[in-house]
Amino acid sequence: MNDFTEKRDYYRMAVDGEVRFRIDGENQVSSGIVKNLCSAGLLMSFEKEMAPGTKLTIMIIPGQAITPPLSAKASVIRSDRLNNDQFNIACTIDRILAESEIEIELL
Repeated sequence: MNDFTEKRDYYRMAVDGEVRFRIDGENQVSSGIVKNLCSAGLLMSFEKEMAPGTKLTIMIIPGQAITPPLSAKASVIRSDRLNNDQFNIACTIDRILAESEIEIELL
């Protein structure tokens, strides 16, 4: 008998799509892959480790043009080495951005 009880407050959805982001205070836009997403956070893979507390502006690019991108402010919770050249970066979503706040460089 499988007696699994979900302990998370929010349902986590598996995703395999592009995320573009900028570390707050820097000019460079980087790209990663979103692994999963929920209303409170996301997990992405990226080629560099990020320190907990790093603040990001992110844009998740959907695979279908009928769905608009999701733009948000996020904070890194942890970085876990996935393999020699990739890290899993867990982030909390601090705030969803209004359309007027979206950074055109992330598109």
